[in-house]
Amino acid sequence: MGQDLAGFYDSAYARGGERHARWRELGARGKADHVERLAREAMLADERVVEIGCGDGALLSELSQRGFGGTLSGFDISEAALELARARSIPHVERLERFDGRRIPDGDYDLAVISHVLEHVPEPVALLREAARVARAVIVEVPLERNLSGGRSGKRSQSEEIGHLAALDRAGVRAVVKEAGLRVTAELLDPLPTEVHTFFADTPVDRARGLAKAAIRRSLFRVSETAAERAFTLHYACACVPR
Repeated sequence: MGQDLAGFYDSAYARGGERHARWRELGARGKADHVERLAREAMLADERVVEIGCGDGALLSELSQRGFGGTLSGFDISEAALELARARSIPHVERLERFDGRRIPDGDYDLAVISHVLEHVPEPVALLREAARVARAVIVEVPLERNLSGGRSGKRSQSEEIGHLAALDRAGVRAVVKEAGLRVTAELLDPLPTEVHTFFADTPVDRARGLAKAAIRRSLFRVSETAAERAFTLHYACACVPR
């Protein structure tokens, strides 16, 4: 993760606009739900929390509003994103700093959060090891795109356009966790709420299509999480501690 990727994300945040900011805030609510649930189920300490790849601070802001974490910090490779995060003036945030994508600034944290980042980096194992170096536990979240829907050329092109370097499945994430010297202590799958599937619907037809898509996915997910994972993209999050 070098200067080329930093420039890519600087440009992405600079041109994203208000609608994409609202999209990130919608996503942050689901991500915060997952962080809270996994921290509770795995009984993880959360007095000092750091987010690696914090972007514009949407998740940090959501966690702060919920009173999660005594103090919060965030690191990102994009200075444009960090400027947006600093402009939020998020309560309880003590550090918002740029890093090179490899070496996380030294710190002593109870919990590191890496949410929708590993699929963007060329060396996910190395980044996860770094997170474990500065924190006692790590919560990871990724989209599971190694499936029938995600394998379509159009879907792969969309993923590549937003910077996804790898299409992961649950086994792949677990392999990365293990290679980084960690083990999974709690996990969850999420087919995503209706609001996510209809957010970019600009016409009644698009909205109807999004509603149908959400209903079909939730129905299959209720019947079989395994079948749903093979068919379409779910979000997967897990709590990890040293082996």
